[in-house]
Amino acid sequence: MNKGQRGNAYGFKIASLNKIADTKSSIDKNITLLHYLITIVENKYPKVLNLNEELRDIPQAAKVNMTELDKEISTLRSGLKAVEMELEYQKSQPPQPGDKFVSVVSQFITVASFSFSDVEDLLAEAKDLFTKAVKHFGEEAGKIQPDEFFGIFDQFLQAVSEAKQENENMRRKKEEEERRARMEAQLKEQRERERKMRKAKENSEEGGEFDDLVSALRSGEVFDKDLSKLKRNRKRITNQMTDSSRERPVTKLNF
Repeated sequence: MNKGQRGNAYGFKIASLNKIADTKSSIDKNITLLHYLITIVENKYPKVLNLNEELRDIPQAAKVNMTELDKEISTLRSGLKAVEMELEYQKSQPPQPGDKFVSVVSQFITVASFSFSDVEDLLAEAKDLFTKAVKHFGEEAGKIQPDEFFGIFDQFLQAVSEAKQENENMRRKKEEEERRARMEAQLKEQRERERKMRKAKENSEEGGEFDDLVSALRSGEVFDKDLSKLKRNRKRITNQMTDSSRERPVTKLNF
């Protein structure tokens, strides 16, 4: 898959695993290749995402430094050897009344030696398994420590967990935005419907007044009303003129 003009690479180093989270989308910088892969895996291979359960010992393995572990084993070996030498020395000395050093330490040395031997066997087995694991992933056993090797996977598992949570947050945010958009659309539609109802009601009222006017014109009622009004106005004017004549003083003329 990787053969080409860039050195004919036949695979990837495990350190490249964590570069997946650094490969960002050209559209949205908050989305990485890891987010996309998790989405695909969730939809098609959901069981694959049980990595944290299957690799639950990775965080502890990432804390192991084989060099420091060898130093600690060497210190224990030296300490146990010193106790054995002291025990042999005490055995060569004349016994003291009530002195239980030899009996107690002898029993301790027996138990400690068996326990230490088991630890050495476990360490040898761990080194062998680690060497096989390193070779399985295309690394050189002598050039990488367990804390570095397993640290890569530990970092990847953490990145996967974070990306899963971020995907969930983005999904919830999108759902909330869609829900809000639907509510706004429904509210806008309701307001538009109410506006149309008010407009129709106003038009209906205006149309009713117009219909009444047309009916009055057809029946002549409007003219009867106007004629009655005209008669009332004329009568009022006549009355006013009569009253005015009565109040005007009479001037006598002498010829």
